[in-house]
Amino acid sequence: MKIKQFSRLQGELPVPGDKSISHRAVMFGSLAQGTTRITHFLEGADCLSTISCFRKMGIHIERFGDEVLIHGKGLHGLSEPHSVLDVGNSGTTTRLISGILAGQRFSCELNGDASIQSRPMKRIITPLTLMGGAISSIRGNDCAPLAICGKRLHGIDYASPVASAQVKSCVLLAGLYADGPTSVTEPALSRDHTERMLRAFGAEVFSEGNTASILPAPALCGMEIPVPGDISSAAYFLAAGLLVPESEILLTNVGINPTRDGMLRVCQAMGGSLTLLNERISGGEPVADILVKASSLHGTVVEGDIIPTLIDEVPMIAILGAFAQGETIIRDAAELKVKESDRIAVMVENLSKMGADIEGTPDGMIIRGGRPLHGAVIDSHKDHRIAMSFAVAAQACEGEVEILDGECVNISYPEFYRDLYSLGE
Repeated sequence: MKIKQFSRLQGELPVPGDKSISHRAVMFGSLAQGTTRITHFLEGADCLSTISCFRKMGIHIERFGDEVLIHGKGLHGLSEPHSVLDVGNSGTTTRLISGILAGQRFSCELNGDASIQSRPMKRIITPLTLMGGAISSIRGNDCAPLAICGKRLHGIDYASPVASAQVKSCVLLAGLYADGPTSVTEPALSRDHTERMLRAFGAEVFSEGNTASILPAPALCGMEIPVPGDISSAAYFLAAGLLVPESEILLTNVGINPTRDGMLRVCQAMGGSLTLLNERISGGEPVADILVKASSLHGTVVEGDIIPTLIDEVPMIAILGAFAQGETIIRDAAELKVKESDRIAVMVENLSKMGADIEGTPDGMIIRGGRPLHGAVIDSHKDHRIAMSFAVAAQACEGEVEILDGECVNISYPEFYRDLYSLGE
């Protein structure tokens, strides 16, 4: 796929619904009593995998474009699926649904594509087993496919070795079915959409520092969920607006949850012009419109507790670093190695092709910016965030950029290229 290039980008853009929130809305609505109405739902392949899994377990789900109606059957209303639950490419579906399935009264199998079959699942197998769950890797390699046999679960206090919203959410969801309180403590605070949304559905969830706790829930109640724009999707247009000369972009209705806003903080630390407008609360989540203008950027250090708030945006930040003056260092991001691709290796490979001075480290990258970048053939490794990041890089480099398997953006943002090109045209 050859990327169109524009001399400047201008306009107003509503970004698609938040992927993390869309997943959770379907899951929690399925476990609630009554109907849950979701608006601005993300119609990406990952979220559609979640819908497919719950339909196989007897949940009636209606779709009207980006509006979804979930006719929930309560915490114990799921039915045993008659076939394998196919999670596609979705790590969120895999890990969160495992927590729910661990407490059911039936057995099932989870599987997905080749990427999912290589992603680490021991991080959820361990706590679910401690709770009395019966979950195993069918091939014995701590990856999918997973076999899950529903059991009576016990509450635990779990110290997670990684700051992962997927691990935390898995354990909290299993805690809905436990015989006592369940808590998860992380080394750093990960995104808190699960805690916020479960409270809204009526669960007793408590947060203190890096610890989230839940009590067994007698019932959840259906509700209205307006999904804010996904800040991870907005990140590509924030970067494009900063990098392309004379650009000015207004992104509307973007979620700015403080456990997700690291991209904003890094852009500002690099000298980027970002202005938050019309800040408000929508469906329990903070949202705002974001005005971004072309800026001269300088290097920065990205490390520590900010990493969980921007882990999906690191590829885009690496590209910002390549165009910025000075050195950008990314540390404490070893989690990038176990995403849809090894994002450290893939970013080093592809930015090097474009002439960047970049080296990978065990937990991040060092980018010495300021060198002119040129066009190249980019291998996305079928990773949606890699493809979108280099489509933005194409707007600021000299020469043509071609992205192999560029259609993988359908995983999280099917209309990405249309939206990017609309700002140039």
